[in-house]
Amino acid sequence: MKRIIYSSLFLFCPFSLFAMHIAEGFLPVEWVIFWAVLFIPFLVAGLKRVRILTEDNTKIKLLYAVVGAFVFVLSSLKLPSVAGSSSHLTGVALGAVLFGASSMSVVGLVVLLFQALLLAHGGLTTLGANAVSMSVVGAFVAVGGFNACRKLRLSQSVSVFLAAFISDLSVYICTSFQLALAFQTATSSVFDNMIKFMSVFVVTQLPLAIAEGVLTVVLFKLILKYNRSEVALLNPKIQ
Repeated sequence: MKRIIYSSLFLFCPFSLFAMHIAEGFLPVEWVIFWAVLFIPFLVAGLKRVRILTEDNTKIKLLYAVVGAFVFVLSSLKLPSVAGSSSHLTGVALGAVLFGASSMSVVGLVVLLFQALLLAHGGLTTLGANAVSMSVVGAFVAVGGFNACRKLRLSQSVSVFLAAFISDLSVYICTSFQLALAFQTATSSVFDNMIKFMSVFVVTQLPLAIAEGVLTVVLFKLILKYNRSEVALLNPKIQ
């Protein structure tokens, strides 16, 4: 267990401290409120799931801490992009596959809050929007992708890789959509804005999504090697 924790913490060292999610104060107030309210039911569901899964099971609690550390480290590695946002790894697919998509709302909120307060990543006013894109959309897409891959009888490693890959990309599709909604005008529609934002993101995000897939598979295999019984309890689809 210690080896897994150290691997997740020191796999990378965060460096781009000036880079962010959607930046503090960048969204109009109506969208700040909208995304915050939308996130609340997912957070409530996540808290219930985490409590059920970790109750009276120390090893599963430690695994959840590993997942949180993995998300924090990976999502702190960012390449500055345009329009007050950035391209970066997310790490949510690992926890979503192991613990379920809703559980990532808790990790996402904690990680984004710490980054906003301690690392100047993102912000408090954009916390809801960033949480929806990273820990809701990214998590549910990861689980859907993993389950689809398993139904197609793809190998477990390939399934985890593709789940992490499409999860990472989905976060930036969602972020592009959020920005497009916030800054639409009479001459610039949501669709036009989406194309602009996504065309810039894709340059840096595709290689990062591949890297996230590889790193997720590496840590997944480590976790499975030392905690097979706990993983089977969390997700029976993982053999």
